Amino acid sequence: MELIIRNTTNQPIYDQICTQIKAQIISGKLAPGDALPSIRALAKDLKISVITTKRAYDELEAGGFLYTVAGKGCFVAEKNLDIIREQQLKDLENHLASAVGLARTCGVSREELHEMLRILSEEESL
Repeated sequence: MELIIRNTTNQPIYDQICTQIKAQIISGKLAPGDALPSIRALAKDLKISVITTKRAYDELEAGGFLYTVAGKGCFVAEKNLDIIREQQLKDLENHLASAVGLARTCGVSREELHEMLRILSEEESL
């Protein structure tokens, strides 16, 4: 498992860890039942606090991405596609709400915003 922590973003370190592990689970790079590094080992590898790593693992467990076996460690949970989809929809809604707020402050009309989204989505499918 490879994680890259960037100090140049405004995203907290625990959130960077969560985001990257989720992405690896969703993409299949981490399969259900795979063991994750121990909290201490990951903290040491990333040169961060054990508390930060624990918070990331706790968030992932609360989200249904991991489960913990006492004395054995943390493992990737079976993919619950409904939970993953709901989380992704929530993330998408948050991004769209931010875009709508920014558009409002820039004086961009609803029609212009729709057109921007249409163009961007067409570019993605090329």
